[in-house]
Amino acid sequence: MAAIKAVHVSDIPHLDQVTENASIYTNRFSKGIDCVRATLTPQKFRVIGHRGSGMNILHSSDNRMQAIKENSIVSFNNAAKFSVDFVEFDVQVTKDDIPIIFHDDLIFTEENGIICEKRVTELTLAEFLTYGPQREPGNVGKSLIRKTKDGRIFNWKVADDDSLCTLQEAFQKVNSSLGFNVELKFDDYVIYKEEELVHALQAVLKVVFEYAKDRPIIFSTFQPDAARLIRGLQNTYPVYFLTNGGNEIYSDVRRNNLDEALKMCLENGLQGIVSEVKGIFRNQEAVSRIKDANLSLLSYGQLNNVAEAVYMQYLMGVEGVIVDFVGEITEAVSDLIHPTKKEEEKSGEVASVGEGLGQIQVTNKRPNFTQLELTFLQKLISQLIQH
Repeated sequence: MAAIKAVHVSDIPHLDQVTENASIYTNRFSKGIDCVRATLTPQKFRVIGHRGSGMNILHSSDNRMQAIKENSIVSFNNAAKFSVDFVEFDVQVTKDDIPIIFHDDLIFTEENGIICEKRVTELTLAEFLTYGPQREPGNVGKSLIRKTKDGRIFNWKVADDDSLCTLQEAFQKVNSSLGFNVELKFDDYVIYKEEELVHALQAVLKVVFEYAKDRPIIFSTFQPDAARLIRGLQNTYPVYFLTNGGNEIYSDVRRNNLDEALKMCLENGLQGIVSEVKGIFRNQEAVSRIKDANLSLLSYGQLNNVAEAVYMQYLMGVEGVIVDFVGEITEAVSDLIHPTKKEEEKSGEVASVGEGLGQIQVTNKRPNFTQLELTFLQKLISQLIQH
């Protein structure tokens, strides 16, 4: 039971901080494969590194949020040292059609005492790479600044810094056994023409098909039309629809809850859903509907940095979690969910867990929670997500 104490609920100070006819293009990228490559199997609970080894929250009191530069080669390779199956990262396309890895829609720097902003997709690759630490010794890049949603400004410097990078570099420089969850990033507040989406997606696919080789790949996106189009443009890799599960409301109803996400997947032949974890706990009944539809279900969000919340999702049937505290959560998952062979041999008994959890069968060794403890844990999490 020691591992479950590695990351406590109290370790997370701010739970709410933590986001044309396509068929004519299909043959261009299909490589002659008629079915989607099976990159996830239901037998194993997956741990996925968020933006590599975790996102950066520069105003956090938790030093782990400022340890390694998010969405960087250093961060991806650091995550590969642990038992993660994939790293998740954000891909945008520059003005000159180069897929780069960067989360924010806008990039900030300081020039002559003034904070300057530019839209990432309006930069060329050469311009993008001038921000932050430089690869060549002696070169000094533009200061890299991050702006919070409430307008606060922070110098974007972390303990283990790294330069900005391209998608191609990630394929070339990151451990080849590590899967990539490629989030196709588009601005929530921009209305895109279909040809704009197709153009960007084709640029990403060109790099993926040239450099992925046998690396497992998952595509995901919050943009409903991008999800539909990337599914139509290729049939090699699975496409997952990202949703915050109803924690925010958008004008596009397809984004507003798990049931809309389910409908979106079924109508467009997508393979899975990635939901904000609080959306799953608030709508647990949707999990069985998603599983009945033979869709995979993953989750993201800061509650995934709490081992108890991760374990509850495992019991509910969630297939994997995207996490920031890669080392702590992989250790907890190893102890709680993937027992050793000796432990499996010892534990012949199984317990049926709660009606609300769909009568999940759990061996008593993983760990030996009583029904009362499981009920309490579920209620505790339900209370947490109300705030």
